[in-house]
Amino acid sequence: MTRPAAPPLLRPAGVVLLTDRLVARGDLVDVVAGAVRGGVRWVVLRERDLPRAERAALAVDLRAVLAQAGGTLIVAGPDPLDDGSDGSDPPGPDPGGAGGAVHLAAAGPYPPPAVRLVGRSCHDPAELARLSTEHYVTLSPVWTTRSKPGYGPPLHPDGLRRLVRLSPVPVLALGGIETPQQVTACVEAGAVGVAVLGAIMRAADPTEVAATLTGVFAPRPTDRTPISDTWPEEGT
Repeated sequence: MTRPAAPPLLRPAGVVLLTDRLVARGDLVDVVAGAVRGGVRWVVLRERDLPRAERAALAVDLRAVLAQAGGTLIVAGPDPLDDGSDGSDPPGPDPGGAGGAVHLAAAGPYPPPAVRLVGRSCHDPAELARLSTEHYVTLSPVWTTRSKPGYGPPLHPDGLRRLVRLSPVPVLALGGIETPQQVTACVEAGAVGVAVLGAIMRAADPTEVAATLTGVFAPRPTDRTPISDTWPEEGT
């Protein structure tokens, strides 16, 4: 299946924050707000253990925080939590099309739901080969991660580079990324950005850590990359 032609959309780049209220040093919305002040413009809402109503309410709060900076909330799982009952459907350049932004597990569902933006977690060539209409992927783990110890083995930058070359869509590097040097290594391996959890969630000052990591991207990123209908072939 090929990716359908679409008007220009936006997809994640730069530093993308993954939420985890169980490790956050403070209220989750406050931590995310701090990260946004530090330059983060994309946030993936996890918290999949919450009842849908509580998770949807949290999505409303996070969208409000991101809206102040022109950011976007992506929801982990096939449900974008944007039924419109609160008027919070995130604005986009195709207001007449499907709304929502989701990030899916490698295990499924397949095919992806028909929403505005779809990401997928991948870890190896076989999972990349299953992609169809997704707009971006995460590749992990690049390094050993405290949030999922033993989940690996780590790709390291060389392994990340090999998988980036195989990916038909842009890549976010994920797993154990805590320093500007690691961010730089991922970008040099071909990633358009990095997905970060613990470094910001556990930080005493999320704004400072986010600013340090986003500062790798020069000029300072808006962290929003237009989606085109094609992605360069390997070697181009």
